Amino acid sequence: MKQLKTLSLLFTLIICGCSHLDKASDFITNPTAKEQYKRNFNISNELFEIWENSAKTAFQDSVSVTLPYAETGKFFPKSFPVYSYEIHLQPGEVLDLSIKTDSVNQLIFAELFEKTNDSIPEFKKVTGTDFQKKNLKFEAEKSATYKLVIQPEIEAHTRFVIEIEKKPAYLFPVSGANNANIQSYWGANRDGGARSHEGIDIFARRGTPVLAATDGRIGFTGEKGLGGKQVWLRDRKRRQLLYYAHLDSIANVSGNVKRGDTLGFVGNTGNAKTTAPHLHFGIYKGYGGAINPLYFVYKTEKSETNQSISEITALHLIVGSSKANLRNRPTTAGSVILNTAKAGDTLQLLGKSKNWFHIRTSNNQASFIHESLVRFQNPLSQESIN
Repeated sequence: MKQLKTLSLLFTLIICGCSHLDKASDFITNPTAKEQYKRNFNISNELFEIWENSAKTAFQDSVSVTLPYAETGKFFPKSFPVYSYEIHLQPGEVLDLSIKTDSVNQLIFAELFEKTNDSIPEFKKVTGTDFQKKNLKFEAEKSATYKLVIQPEIEAHTRFVIEIEKKPAYLFPVSGANNANIQSYWGANRDGGARSHEGIDIFARRGTPVLAATDGRIGFTGEKGLGGKQVWLRDRKRRQLLYYAHLDSIANVSGNVKRGDTLGFVGNTGNAKTTAPHLHFGIYKGYGGAINPLYFVYKTEKSETNQSISEITALHLIVGSSKANLRNRPTTAGSVILNTAKAGDTLQLLGKSKNWFHIRTSNNQASFIHESLVRFQNPLSQESIN
């Protein structure tokens, strides 16, 4: 009995030791989430290769979405689905991905790639989800097209909701105001076309608090030049200066400030004396001069996810019309027809976004098809769905 207890203790120590060794090794080698998945779940090389190769089809896809975007559906074991979405981001926009599943134990992998060449598309990975995480945030530093690739684990069997949004990196700089208060934009003519507007104008009542859009350090407060009473805030994280102009008065601020602190109050000092009170908000990036501040503060509406996942009752769809257009976006407005399907064609069902099914054809091309053009093939039993 004593010998059995000793062996059990040794076995426990070995298991714990292996776990600690893995963690120590990970600290040095920094394996990807997918590499950790293969190791931790003892996935065979052959099966893992099939799974990884299925992800490569994403780079042949041309599916594009406008944010915010939401998709619902179900993952089924060993069906090897891959989801990819091309998304355009501007400097100051933050991509915010959230994937919700019925089971917290289901592993989902997401990777974001920058499209570096338009004529012959090339993709460079910029970030990915951490192991066992289902969310991802990425702040764009330049105007570019990105491809988001999502892939569930091999044995995934769960309902899912994918939500992709873009949010501003900064807090809106005028208290109680929103997008509707922006009434003059970057690039607008000034002085009869002699110069262009290097910022945005946010109109509000005189005396409305003007807020620090981010944590930073005050660089200058005072009254001078065209901007009248003004505050300059240094954003050290992004190495840029935030310019608040035409203030009615300046708050008693200096040194470091926190996001949301009051810097001053809306007015029309400087060369804005003949206009209604507003904040001129500008951003200056290092030695590159002024950049468009709009996307740093512009808010987009949250996506709708009120559609029922129970609507999806099969792994495949059958085309019911004589001809069905397959589009690169879930809309007829401004979308491109990638291909056409004919009556009787079978399509792999990936998910649904409002009235559009996200599908993959027999030759592995992803696209969207309107729900009115298809029907479910051999609906699954409720037990299989659950």
